[in-house]
Amino acid sequence: MSRPSYAGGATPFSRRFPKRGFSNAGFRVEYYVANVRDLEKHFANGATVDIATLVKLGLVPNAKIGLKILGTGDLTKKLNVIAAAFSATAKAKIEAVGGTCNIPAKHTSAKPSAAS
Repeated sequence: MSRPSYAGGATPFSRRFPKRGFSNAGFRVEYYVANVRDLEKHFANGATVDIATLVKLGLVPNAKIGLKILGTGDLTKKLNVIAAAFSATAKAKIEAVGGTCNIPAKHTSAKPSAAS
């Protein structure tokens, strides 16, 4: 029996492709996402929305990574939203109805700087 990478004398599969180039894997920031329409449907006027409440409702699987609010849908309720990131349209829609958009302190430096 031969080892898994042995190709019978041919160049092994792992050596056929170049190993150079840029990979964004170390710089990528992942978020769970929620749309403005989800906030409209599940929360009352004046409620505070954060990742913990979204986990309780089942809209987000867990609180391991940050939450990003996207702007799909309409919002008519005044909400205090706490998330790691907001799209420009979501922030505009939340603030247009008198709500607030807050970013927790631990997520303000979550994105790596270009200098590192």
